Amino acid sequence: MPTIAVLTGDLIGSTDAGYDAVERAMTLIERTAEDIARWPGGIPARFTRYRGDGWQMVVAPPARALRAAILLAARLRAAPDVPPTRIAIGLGAAGSLGSGDLSDAHGAAFESSGRALEGLRRDMRLAVGGSGLTPIHLAVVDLLEERLSRWTPEQAEASALALDPADPTQAEIAARLGISSQAVSYRLSGAGTAAIRRALQGWETAGDGDAR
Repeated sequence: MPTIAVLTGDLIGSTDAGYDAVERAMTLIERTAEDIARWPGGIPARFTRYRGDGWQMVVAPPARALRAAILLAARLRAAPDVPPTRIAIGLGAAGSLGSGDLSDAHGAAFESSGRALEGLRRDMRLAVGGSGLTPIHLAVVDLLEERLSRWTPEQAEASALALDPADPTQAEIAARLGISSQAVSYRLSGAGTAAIRRALQGWETAGDGDAR
């Protein structure tokens, strides 16, 4: 069976956020899933929505799962008046990707992702589980979550562009945002994006197990 990554999540505070905000958040997650599927070596994300505020998607190659999760978090943080989401990454084999969407999919990656979400502490938004993980992988996830929790919307917006696997330059990001390169540099520096990119590159090139 192929090794994949499954991202499972649910929105935080969806009841208080209201119907319109939840719909905007879900639309943004789905569009981000489509963008991730177009990364080099990607496959259709099969974004699937559950129970109103729950969702799931597939990421391949699995090494890109953490980058995908950070991108999702960044785009939601950058968007005005939408609730954030918890995200659980599950790594492992895919028994089936489902007949039409992921509602009838199964396999180790799906099981690991579900368990990781169920075990996520109330004060945390990011978790990982499954095969091939080491204590270093888990530590990287914890450190990145702590860093992301302090992003401003402006820092998240710039970081979301910087996290593209194509590694855009600051000038390219500035052109997308319509601001100066100096302003981009200030936002990325405050967000710690350079260190985050190095951490993601290390995660993606690590030689241990299915986290590759």
